[in-house]
Amino acid sequence: MKIAYLLGSLNRGGTETLLLDVFKNSDKAAFDFIGIHRKDGALKNDFYAVEQKFIKLSPKFKFDIFYLFKLRKLLKKENIQIAHAQQFLDALYAKIACFGTKIKVIQTYHGFEKNNFLLKFIIKKTDKNFFVSDYQKEIYIKKYNLKPEKQATVYNGISFEKFNKNEQIHLPQANNNGIKMAMVGNFVRGREQNTVCRFLKLLNNENIAFDFYFVGAKNNAESWRYDDCVQYCKKNGLCEQVHFLGSRNDVPAILKNVDAFIYSTSHDTFGIAVIEAIACEIPVFVNDWDVIKEIVDNGKLAVLYKTKDENDLLEKFLLFLQNKNRYDENAKKNAIEIRKKFSIENHLTKLNQEYLNLKKC
Repeated sequence: MKIAYLLGSLNRGGTETLLLDVFKNSDKAAFDFIGIHRKDGALKNDFYAVEQKFIKLSPKFKFDIFYLFKLRKLLKKENIQIAHAQQFLDALYAKIACFGTKIKVIQTYHGFEKNNFLLKFIIKKTDKNFFVSDYQKEIYIKKYNLKPEKQATVYNGISFEKFNKNEQIHLPQANNNGIKMAMVGNFVRGREQNTVCRFLKLLNNENIAFDFYFVGAKNNAESWRYDDCVQYCKKNGLCEQVHFLGSRNDVPAILKNVDAFIYSTSHDTFGIAVIEAIACEIPVFVNDWDVIKEIVDNGKLAVLYKTKDENDLLEKFLLFLQNKNRYDENAKKNAIEIRKKFSIENHLTKLNQEYLNLKKC
């Protein structure tokens, strides 16, 4: 059985990071696969460094008929049984290119796509759709009136080997003996860094020494999200304790150098940052967003607080400070469980099961 993974660009993002981990762990997969992408990106060299074949095939414009013929020829030449798209545009291309062949087409929905007529069309034409959480899957089924038997949940997988390295890093700090915390996530729609900022003000009012690290890039298309947080910290005298680190490629090392992880969202479909933080054996505080509750087993693997409620977060966090040793011990147990549940090996096993089931149809 041979799979073709279809990607748009190779820029740095959650989807691309997941696929890169899949390609780096090809020896653990029970199936063969190649990659086909339309555009280059920051991760191109990383993808091309793996042993699996990676090919660039680009349309000259959105509906380039010659591109479809080239894609069809390539898939047949490589003896592909399943084309697995990561964007609905690639699923559409593949479905047209594979017309009249026995090649099946799958798409993974990594987030909540904007509603448009192309998505409405292709989501019912693919042979199967994958979703990264049950929460996300149920929303799509209801929204587009999908047949449940043609939908499946395939949790993302994480290669935890990168978290086993002991890297030394220097982080700015205002308090040598204060509690150190972090949040990982770009300043984009759906992230609630503002809630965390309000929590930090309350924590400061309690005269608790701390350093907090926001790890994530400013989005130029909506720069006000980042700017609002910076201005809030300036206005409330938090500039020395709150550090905006921007985009970083040493997140595992940062997480290993903090005492707790705080996260706030109103949009996530999975929550890789939360899983990575739990895997680093530190106490994690997350809001009770439905998909986050699913990921952390309804509060067994992380402390839940009410969404957009900084006062509830403060109350939960003060309990942690009063019982830090107990929380730290629980964090070690939680790390073992989360690594088992969301390993790249589990992801590859689930993919193989779904591919085999589809091939039998």
